[in-house]
Amino acid sequence: MLILSSILAIFVYGMIAATLGTILPDLSARFNLTPSQNGKIAFAQAVGLMIASLLIGPLMDKQGDKVGLVLGLTFAVISLFTLPSSRGFGTVVVLLFVLGLGGGMIVTGANSLASSVSESYRATTLNLVNLFFGLGGLATPFISANLLNKNSTRLCYLMTAITAATLAVHIATPMPGPSATTSFAVSQLRPMLSNPALFLFAFFLFLYVACEVGVWNWFAQHLIAQGLPESRALNILSLGFALGLLIGRVIVSRVLVSVPALTVILWSSIAMAVSTFAMLQVKRPIVAGAFVFLAGVAMAPVFPTTLAVVVGVFPNAASTALGTVIACGWLGLAVSSRIIGAIAGGDARRLKSALMIIPVFSLVMVAVSLAIERILR
Repeated sequence: MLILSSILAIFVYGMIAATLGTILPDLSARFNLTPSQNGKIAFAQAVGLMIASLLIGPLMDKQGDKVGLVLGLTFAVISLFTLPSSRGFGTVVVLLFVLGLGGGMIVTGANSLASSVSESYRATTLNLVNLFFGLGGLATPFISANLLNKNSTRLCYLMTAITAATLAVHIATPMPGPSATTSFAVSQLRPMLSNPALFLFAFFLFLYVACEVGVWNWFAQHLIAQGLPESRALNILSLGFALGLLIGRVIVSRVLVSVPALTVILWSSIAMAVSTFAMLQVKRPIVAGAFVFLAGVAMAPVFPTTLAVVVGVFPNAASTALGTVIACGWLGLAVSSRIIGAIAGGDARRLKSALMIIPVFSLVMVAVSLAIERILR
């Protein structure tokens, strides 16, 4: 039941992560939003993610993972149910902030719960559980484009029902509280904060999330600006990028049995730089779909494998360390969206140049992963 609860929560968060990029074209048309305003909406969601991730970690170390998951799913239900009745830019900003609060709690709680299931195979477990993030990310744009006729209102209500059902499962599932060795104490913060590895992990996830969310939120709009129909652009996002994340985590879950986690992270960063650069240079839809699929495969192991290493390095305050590192990841979401929106300005045709921050950040990830490996050794 703990594995099932983690899977359902990660699946819901996968749907949430793909929500903004999926509904943004419809919201832009309804409220006449510019790329700059879209960037501010994504920034509001990122702020919510950061605040929730920083605050929920110590609470879960003290009270257990269940409190974070139940709170996060509740916030998500409220936001998704209210979003269709929004009346303008300001309302959308507030509701995406609330959705970010829920998302930050869900992803921290689900990964903390999954990491406690098997210490020996923590990286493999987290990759298998986070496989359902890719499935959720695939489902949102695919359902919107092919079953709901790109109707954001119906999509939000469907996601509300799925999230509410997941909340009911989490309320009913018994979950272990904090053990004597992992219960939170303020004294545990000093050795954690004095370890430079924590800040390198945080910077690494900052860069990674900036890249991943840049694809989720902006790549479909980039394809539309190149003349591709909206439904086809959403299908490339779902059947390309999200499917790549899904398949990549299946593959890497077996690789991690024999290959060190830090080695996987390093080579994934290198593959990200190559594939994301290539996907922005092509115009043919099939070729773009192939490269964004490879980008998804390259990105697949980075987030869960990094979290597994963080838990291993900071076992006595695992949720707090996870929340801190994940919060810095969400800062990457905020920064990348603001930069991309600012570079593009009011012209969607400039998104190609703006999205070049993704391969650049990937190259920086390579350097940071080498530094982390050196410190831990």
